[in-house]
Amino acid sequence: MSGLQSAATVGIVAAVGYASLYKAAPDRDPDREADVGGVPLRFLSLMTVSFGAVAVLAVTLGAPATFLDDLSGSERVLVTLRAISVGAIFSVVGAATADSLY
Repeated sequence: MSGLQSAATVGIVAAVGYASLYKAAPDRDPDREADVGGVPLRFLSLMTVSFGAVAVLAVTLGAPATFLDDLSGSERVLVTLRAISVGAIFSVVGAATADSLY
């Protein structure tokens, strides 16, 4: 996965998350919510949960050591971050659904 593909993956996660929170729910207005630096706090929370849940699972289950044993430290970290971004595509859907239910 190239750097451009990695950035696109993160962008897809952000786009799906934003659309799920604010486009699919017409009663939500990002301008009326608390924000940090102009970014709605609810959206930041969603991104943290989406990426964080996948990262915690990857590290807890030892995925980097299991699947990337042949890579050096920095290469292993980069590949792990890329894998987390791919997993976050699926995680953001669940996190946004949970947010809309509560």
